[in-house]
This record gives sequence, structure tokens and C-alpha cells, in this order.
Amino acid sequence: MTDTLPDRLSCDPRSPFHDEALLSRGIGIMFNGAEKRNVEEYCVSEGWIRVAVGKTLDRRGNPLTVTLKGRVEPFFEDARPA
Repeated sequence: MTDTLPDRLSCDPRSPFHDEALLSRGIGIMFNGAEKRNVEEYCVSEGWIRVAVGKTLDRRGNPLTVTLKGRVEPFFEDARPA
């Protein structure tokens, strides 16, 4: 398995950016210098993350999300930055 993370990754299995092998390894996200735990999807090159809004669901039963723009730094949980 490679130690480089993709530019874009999603937790949704229906997404073309979903990668179960990487997600099972444990991915963390630093967003504008703060660690985020509720990230549903991220894109490093475009500088955004999609996070869940509480426990609210949309009409299809998926988590309601909001997109935040800023500096995105993904990392593996076992190699957490200092």
C-alpha cells in the first residue's frame, strides 16, 4: 500500500472518489490548523472539505453536509503530525 494520499477522497461508497482500503487504514484531516473528525469528503487542490451538519439527514437519508473552504492537510492516523 502506498503512503501518499489522493487529492480527493470521500466516505460515501457511491462516490467515484471512495477508496475503502485507504479509509480502513485511518485518515485524519487538518483544516486551517485544526483537526476535524466529521469530514465526509475533501479535496486538497481545490481547498475544501465537506462536513456533516449535526445529525440532520437529507430527504434520501444521507447526512446533510456543508462545504468549508480553507487549507486542507490529510494524514494517516498512525503518522499523526505534531
